[in-house]
Amino acid sequence: MTEKELDLSGKPLAAAEFSLGKTLGTGAFGRVRFVTYKSTGKHYALKTLKKAAIIKMKQVDHIMSEKAILNDMKHPFIVNMFGAFHDPRYIYMVLEYIVGGEFFTHLRKAGRFDNEQSTFYSAQIAAIFEYCHSKDIVYRDLKPENILINDDGYVKLTDFGFAKVIEHRTYTLCGTPEYIAPEVLLNKGHGKPVDWWTLGILVYEMVVGYPPFVDEDPMGIYQKILAGKITFPKIFHKEAKSLVKKLLTPDLGKRFGNLKNGPNDVKEHKWFKDLNWDDLLAKKIEPTFKPPVKSATDTSMFDDYPDSEETPPAVNEAQDPFTNW
Repeated sequence: MTEKELDLSGKPLAAAEFSLGKTLGTGAFGRVRFVTYKSTGKHYALKTLKKAAIIKMKQVDHIMSEKAILNDMKHPFIVNMFGAFHDPRYIYMVLEYIVGGEFFTHLRKAGRFDNEQSTFYSAQIAAIFEYCHSKDIVYRDLKPENILINDDGYVKLTDFGFAKVIEHRTYTLCGTPEYIAPEVLLNKGHGKPVDWWTLGILVYEMVVGYPPFVDEDPMGIYQKILAGKITFPKIFHKEAKSLVKKLLTPDLGKRFGNLKNGPNDVKEHKWFKDLNWDDLLAKKIEPTFKPPVKSATDTSMFDDYPDSEETPPAVNEAQDPFTNW
C-alpha cells in the first residue's frame, strides 16, 4: 500500500482521519499508537513526534533521515511506512501495525531462547543487515526493544531513528550501552561493521538471557566492552559460540560481515548450515513460536502506558523545518 492508497480523498492526511487506540510505545519525542484509518477501517501504528522537542534537541536531521530511509525500504523483515504528514505541533508517520509486540517482551518472558529459535531470529537480522548495507544504510541501534514479532512468528525491525547512509564512516556516538561497538566508544569512526557487532550481542542475549557486557553503570559497561572478555556459559551451542566470537571481534580486519565475503561469511557459518535462506525470506520456514494473539487488532502484547496530558507548543511556520514533511 502506498501513501496515495491510504489517502482516499486525495487531500493531505490529518490526525483527525484516524481513530486513536492504545499507546504501543513511548520515546523522547512522542509515542506510537494503534490507530484505525476511518475511511477504510484499516489499522496502523501512528508514530507521533513533537516538533518543538525535536528542534530543541537538534534531532531534525535524524528524523528526516528516518523518514527518507523508511520510504526507501522494502523488505519482509522491516516495518513498512505507508505515509507521513504534519500539523503545527506534531509530525506523523503511518507505519505497519505489528500485532505480536516487542521481541524484548517475549525474550524476557521466556528467559532465553533455545538454539533453534535463536538461529531463526538471528538469520532474519542478518538478512536485514545484508539488505540495508547493500543500500549503504547502517542501522546502528539493534536491541530487543527495536525488534517486533508479527502474528506469523517472523520479526520486523522498527525505529530507524539512528540509521544513516554511510558510505565509509561516521563519528556520532549513538546506540544502547550494552550494544555499542568498541570502535564507536573509541571514536575511531564507524560504519557497517557496527551492525555485525550488535548481531553478536543479540545472539548472546538470546542464548543466555542477558547481554555479554553488563554493569549497573554505563561506564562500567564500556570498560567491559573495551576489555573484551566474554564468558560463555555451558548452555551455548558450539557453533553459536563460534559465530559470536567472530562477530564480537574488536579488530575490524577480522570481524565477520566486514571481510571480503561480506555478509556471506555470516550466512555460510556452520550455525546456519540447516537454514535455507531463500525459504527464510519467503517465510516458508515454520516458526517454533507465534505470539498468542486473537486477531489483527489485538493490542494485548504491548505494555500499558499512561496517556500524556501535555500539549506541546505549536511551531511557527516561518521557523518550521518540517514544512516539506
